[in-house]
This record gives sequence, structure tokens and C-alpha cells, in this order.
Amino acid sequence: MAADRPSLTRPLSAGILVYRLEHAGPEVLLGHMGGPFWARKDDGAWSIPKGEVDGDDDELLTARREFTEEFGHPVPVGDLIDLGRFTQSSRKQIHIWAVEGDIDPATCASNTFDIEWPPGSGTLASFPEIDRVEWFGLDVARAKIVKGQRQVVDALATHVR
Repeated sequence: MAADRPSLTRPLSAGILVYRLEHAGPEVLLGHMGGPFWARKDDGAWSIPKGEVDGDDDELLTARREFTEEFGHPVPVGDLIDLGRFTQSSRKQIHIWAVEGDIDPATCASNTFDIEWPPGSGTLASFPEIDRVEWFGLDVARAKIVKGQRQVVDALATHVR
């Protein structure tokens, strides 16, 4: 295992945060988590597209793949900013890059996952991993994003202001 990789006891996810510079200030593109648990939640229910890094997989390649799977678009072409690694309250680590770009949220389409729903019914239901995508200014994004990812929005703010 490479020296800069976290130990196996700490899962690692990698993702890419797209931002754009608007007249009113920077905005970030976030996805609302899909499935029945998140359906009626808004604040604290949005996320950066990311996914778990398996074994010795390349973190940036994982981040690019997950972005495409969750938003249905390739990562915008541009200079990637390595925002770094962040530890969430679950002790899970996330490695996030940022890139400037502009994607129409209406054109985003996520992959799906299957779970037994309703619980105990024996019936599998399919749900999008991300059920909608929207642009948010940084202050609103801090309220919308899951608590463990707020520090990523703060890190981006230091790079773009």
C-alpha cells in the first residue's frame, strides 16, 4: 500500500466538485441524494459526486468515474484543484478535487441502485443515486451539503475568492 494512502480501517472516497464564477459569487454543483431515506430531506441532503476507492485504484480516476456515473456527464475540461483529504464524522476520508465548469442541471442523469422497498416486503425497488442536481452559492451550499462535506466548500472558497 502506498505511504500516502489511508489505512484499510478508514474507507476512502474520491470526488470532483464543479464550480463556476458568477457575478454574485462562486457557485457549486451538488447532487441531492436519491432513495427513500433522503426523499423528504433538503438541508444536509446534498453531496459532491464521489465514490469509494477500491484497493489500489487511482483516486482521481475513481473521482472521474463517479462524477460521470452520478451526474451523467464527463468531468469538465480544466485545471483540477486538489482540495485535499477530509475526514468525515464517520471517520471516512474523502479526497476531493475541484474544477471550473458549467453544466446544465436539467441534463444530468444518475445511475441507479436497488434496495428492498418497502423494508421487509421482499420487493426490490430501483432509485437514482442522485435524484436532482442544482447550482448553489457557497453560503447556501453550506446548508444544503451533508455536514461532513461542509469543510470542502470552505476549502474551495479559499481558492476562488
